[in-house]
Amino acid sequence: MPLFSKTKKRRALRLFFVSDLHGSEVCFRKFLAAAKVYEPDVLLLGGDFAGKAIVPVLRRGDEWCTLFDGQETMTPLDDYDQLAAGITRRGFYPVRMDDEEFGRLSSDPVALEQLFRAEIAVQAQRWCELAAERLDPAIRIIITPGNDDPWEADSVFDNSDRVEFPSFKTCDLGPFTMASVGMVPTTPWHTERECSEEELAKRIDDILEPLPASAKIIMNFHCPPYASSLDDAPELDSTLKPVIRGGRPSIVPVGSHAVRDAIRKYQPGVALHGHIHESRGVQKIGRTLCINPGSDYSSGVLRGAVVDLAEDGTCMDFLLTTG
Repeated sequence: MPLFSKTKKRRALRLFFVSDLHGSEVCFRKFLAAAKVYEPDVLLLGGDFAGKAIVPVLRRGDEWCTLFDGQETMTPLDDYDQLAAGITRRGFYPVRMDDEEFGRLSSDPVALEQLFRAEIAVQAQRWCELAAERLDPAIRIIITPGNDDPWEADSVFDNSDRVEFPSFKTCDLGPFTMASVGMVPTTPWHTERECSEEELAKRIDDILEPLPASAKIIMNFHCPPYASSLDDAPELDSTLKPVIRGGRPSIVPVGSHAVRDAIRKYQPGVALHGHIHESRGVQKIGRTLCINPGSDYSSGVLRGAVVDLAEDGTCMDFLLTTG
């Protein structure tokens, strides 16, 4: 008679995780469509849902004049929908305006910023409505913020009946407890949701320390752990230009020490990250499987991860996806 028997693990939860869509309409629609392809229990968008900037579109006779990257592009009036789709695919917001409004916004950065934030809120509302329209009610959809997301957008998701928005808190996913933190350590871009490593460590402990020792934790932390290979990015100089060493860009870790320490301390079954678009990959830290699906939003390509978790809280399997 054997001293023990191996029991096959059973799947308790399937997640489909993406991050850093940065306002790409096509990527968000692919994100919703992934529910039918991968049949997850939960769709999770882990931060940086907001787009990058406004693109002015002005009428010039029988054409639209688009001002983008310092260049003017002319498009026939009848082709506006195609023009707008191309702009939103890259994570920007096309806004039709006349010359007077363009001149006013060009000289009033406060008004321009207000318009930009309003466009983000409008898109967030549209995404909530799309989720309600297209998703099976049995599938949960969770969106959490990242460092590039303005605080004003939070209320749109908070008020949604379909989208869950558990920022700086935990939520129950069946037998699991997911903790979500969108803040990152200070960056050269001085985005809204940044703080020191010390503050980030405290915020993480404030969320996780009250949990019972038996909790099966999932970490949804926008910033990846430091020196995990999930956080490799070009080194920048004081002018934000890439540092060149030996004739090639210098690549350095830019993740969070606080996040790495928390993973070692709490050892969740899986830790889900984004933030560093070019560092797609999977790494183990202790018992924890850490995943960064990467991002290629500007090309309209959705990068994601299907993650299967077992009843005991461990990750059974994963698949990095591209579509």
